[in-house]
Parts: sequence; C-alpha cells; structure tokens
Amino acid sequence: MHACSFPGKVFLLCIGLLYTGQALAQRQMEYLGRGLVAVPIGSGSVYVGWRFLGNEPENLTFNLYRKTGSSKAVKVNQSPITTSTNYLDPKADLRQPTAYFVRPVLQGKEQEASEPVKVWTQQYLSIPLKTPQGYTPNDASVGDLDGDGEYEIILHQTGQGRDTPSKGFTDEPIFQAYKLDGTLLWTINLGKNIREGAHYTQFIVMDMDGDGKAEFACKTADGTIDGAGKALGDKAKDWRDADGKILQGPEFFTVFNGQTGAALATADYLPGRGNLAGWGGVGGNGGNDATGNRVDRFVAGAAYLDGKLPSVLMCRGYYGRSVIAAWDYRGGQLTSRWVFDSQDGENPYSGMGNHGLSIADVDQDGKDEIIYGAMVVDDNGQGLFTTGLRHGDALHVTELDPSRPGLEVFGIHENEHSTSGPGAALYDARTGAILWRGLEGQDVGRGVAADIDPTNPGAEMWFSGSNGLLNLKEQKIGPNPPSTNFVIWWDGDLTRELLDGNHIDKYRGGRLVTAENCASNNGSKSTPALSADILGDWREEVIFRTKDNQELRIITTTMPTSHRFLTLMHDPQYRMAIAWQNVAYNQPPHPSFHIGEGMQPIKRTPITIVKRKNSN
Repeated sequence: MHACSFPGKVFLLCIGLLYTGQALAQRQMEYLGRGLVAVPIGSGSVYVGWRFLGNEPENLTFNLYRKTGSSKAVKVNQSPITTSTNYLDPKADLRQPTAYFVRPVLQGKEQEASEPVKVWTQQYLSIPLKTPQGYTPNDASVGDLDGDGEYEIILHQTGQGRDTPSKGFTDEPIFQAYKLDGTLLWTINLGKNIREGAHYTQFIVMDMDGDGKAEFACKTADGTIDGAGKALGDKAKDWRDADGKILQGPEFFTVFNGQTGAALATADYLPGRGNLAGWGGVGGNGGNDATGNRVDRFVAGAAYLDGKLPSVLMCRGYYGRSVIAAWDYRGGQLTSRWVFDSQDGENPYSGMGNHGLSIADVDQDGKDEIIYGAMVVDDNGQGLFTTGLRHGDALHVTELDPSRPGLEVFGIHENEHSTSGPGAALYDARTGAILWRGLEGQDVGRGVAADIDPTNPGAEMWFSGSNGLLNLKEQKIGPNPPSTNFVIWWDGDLTRELLDGNHIDKYRGGRLVTAENCASNNGSKSTPALSADILGDWREEVIFRTKDNQELRIITTTMPTSHRFLTLMHDPQYRMAIAWQNVAYNQPPHPSFHIGEGMQPIKRTPITIVKRKNSN
C-alpha cells in the first residue's frame, strides 16, 4: 500500500495553494501513502477508501481505477470524485484477481497513480503474530518504522502482570514490531527488572529526530535486551525484592531504532524514585505510601514543544507528586529538555495528575501543552494553571463546545475523600476556568465526552452516575449510552459511535459491528489493541487480537460517507493522541477541531511533511 510520489513542482504547488498568506508550516509530520483499502461487500460490489493528506489543497479531486486480471485498468468513476475519499464500485468481477488505485486530479490534470492494492477477502486485514508462549497481545501503537509511507504495528505482548499495589512476580514485558503483512521486524525484552503491568510499561512510537522513520522509546533497566540481542546495563543483576517489586537499582530511558529495535541512546530515567513515601497517599489526600504503589505509577506522551519536532514525555506520579520529563532525540543525541516537578503537597500542582494525559496546543502559539488531568503544563515546562479539581481516571480534550472559542477539557475525578471536589467537570483548556462541575464528593470511575447525538449541538457527556446523556450544561437529553468507554468514527455521518469490547454500537441505533472471534484487552476496561485512522479515509479503524492470541485484525468500515476530511493522522493533536493511547487507562483520541452536525469548516494546523526516505 504505497502511495503516489508527487512530482516536485506539483508538490510545491499544493503547498502554495494551501498556505498562501500563511506562515510556513512548522510541525513536521510523517509522510503517508494513500492507505488504500478495497473490501468486498457482497454481490460483486467493492468498497474503496483512501487518504486525503494534510498538505493537499482543498480543490484536489480523485479518479479511481480498477484492474481485473491481465486486462487494462479502467476508470470506475465518470467524473472526478470531489466530496469524499471513498467509493462504492458495484461492477467488480471478483472471480478474477482485482486491484484498485487512485490518481489525484489537480486543476484538471491527473497526477501519478498510487500503488495498486488487492481486494481484501474479508472486512479486516489479518496480521499473523509470533506470540511468545504464555503471552497475550495487548496494547499497540503505529508508526512508519522504515520510511515507506505505510504504518507498522508495535505490539506489547504481556505475560503475568501485577497492579502496583499487588505483591508477586511478573513475566518480563516484551515488545514486537510487525509490518502489515505479518513480517516480524524485531523483539525487545525489557527483562526481569521492569515489572509487567498497566502502570509500569508505557511506550511511545514517534519520529523524534525528523528523519522520516519512527523511533520506539520506553523505560528500561539492567538486563533489557534490545532488538539486536544486546543487553542494557548489567544483565546479571536482579533487583526484585521478596514481594516481586523493584524499588532499587538503576532506571533508564532508552530510544530504540524503530526499524531494527537496536538501542540508539540511553540515559538515567528522570526522575529517580527518591523518597518512596513522597509520592502521595490515596487520591493524593493524606497519608504516604512507601510500598512502591504510587512511586511506580507512570504515564507517557509526545508533544511538539519546539513547534517543529516531537519530544517524548516520561511521567511519574499523579496521586501526590507529579513529575513530567521532556526528552529530545536529535542528531543521534538524547538530551533532557526540561523537568516539571510538583514536588510536595504545598505545591498547588500536586495531586492533580491522571491515569493518562492529553496533548494539545491550548494557547494557539504553535507549540503543545500537556494536559495532565486537572492541570496544564506549558511547552516550556512551566505550570500554566491548575484547576484544583484533583486526580482522575479519564480525560477528553478537544473542541467539545463549538459555540465558544478554543478547546475544552472534560474529566472525571476521585473526590470521595473531599467535601468540595467534583466527580466530573468541564474546564477551559486555555484558562482553566470551570465551565461545569457535578457529583460533588464522589469518585467517578468512567466518563466520556464526545458528539454522539446529532440533535444536540457540540459534544455530550456521560459518566458513572450521570443517569443519562447530558449536554454541556448538564441537561439530560437522552438515555445512558450502552457503554462508557471508547468512541469511534465509523458510519457515514458526523457523530461518533460507541466502541466497547469487540463491538461497535450506534447511540440509539443498535449494533453496527461485532468482531467475531476477537477479544478486547485490559479486563473490564474492554479496550482494543488500538483504535485510530490507520487506513482508508478519515474514519477510524480498530485493531483487535483474536481469541487464540495468534493474530491481530485491523477492521475498517465499509459504509460510504459523503463527508471528506484530511486524514486525522495529519492533525498534530490527533497524531499525538495515537502515541499516548496505549498509556495506563487507555482513552480514545480526539482531534484539534470539532466534527459534528452543523460543524464549521476545519481550520487546519499548518504542517510540513517529512521528505520520503528510502525504506531500505
């Protein structure tokens, strides 16, 4: 699934048309091919979808071609396709090998064709796995590891894990990288000195140095074995105590070559453990914990802190003390950009963290901020503001209310120990102004904000204890959705659907898809391996593992839509969300703009596409 390479003059013309009168794009983003998918839907019909790229002009159109057997390719559409990047071909002859490709049309002239793709045999792409004995495929991420414009999948294979409060030994965390045809590129074993569990093993896949190929980054330790078979630190050391916890010994942060898995650079992990009892008590309120529970709570992310290239964020703590360490990998060197540290309970930023984070340019200065639950840290590592809403489990950041400028943050909170803290709240992402709060003094465990009801302007909220679907003013506008988990753009309209377990539902519309023989991850959280705009048009795919743990399936929609947007992966906020989706309590991604009924034209974030690299 390689895409066309535009001739240099045409590429420059595209950029010129798109950015006339604007400053030159700053954020550097990955080159992507067309991501063409062709899926049979019965009676000889084939659904075909492809990407509209983030650097292409709005007046670009497409022609779709079908090639059957050895015959000459024929154009499927009578006039250029203008309003979508998908097409339903009712005349395919699938008794013979059939493939499709597209040609962009600019100012009436066809451009170079994409590489042809064969018609799938079913609604999903199967990726065979080499799962280690006793392990289960868990969270995944995507990145272009070899620079060919096509995503690879980086998969966390999990054995026996433990929650941070629990005693007991775990299996060694394993990561694998696969091409979409099932080729195993590398295996990295983090070793016995990294404990397996949702709070320990955060990882980020991102092109950190702008060479067109993504790196893999995570916390490492003595005995980690990289993709080239080399050990980090002292592989003979065993720092586990009698309870199976790892509260001594060196901690590292390592950047690995995404194509080979070889370690590129390693530094001491920031921050170190320090005082084990200095990371807060339950909910960040009172009491200290020296058992290794709160000191070993990690999250991670990536952000455009300089407005050009992504930095990786490795974070420790959120119940009490919260530390965010920003790292740059440039020119083969790994350096610390800055470290934000809330230090202790006297600091207003302490206790404001989350079981995840979000990345967004909240002040529109071309650089990203870190939304770390109830607080926001500026691109320079200084606290921007804290809301005082305290720690929580879920977080959603996007243009939830299109009637007001800027982004909003919806979150749920653990405030059962407080008489004045909300269980759920909405605040302005730029200023921290509280727009709505509710369920005072309660611990709310699940919560989502997204546009799932076309009759209500903007997003809706629902959460544990909401007793219905609420608008952004807390007015009940409908019954509770059947799940409070992930959301996904799947069908042909502009509202999002409900993704839970191995199925997708339409709010008030019933079941759309059930992924037979597939399973979700992470217990009752029922999350997919990944949900993202991986292939096809702007709508999202979902990746599940099969029940026998021997396969990943990328499932795509086959429902036509008349709406056309750029691939969401070329919106920097959405792309950073895919990087952090695997972290701790997985959350669905959101773009920097609102998609919904009556929406305004999208204001694109200016980007520069990395020059395509040789994949060899």
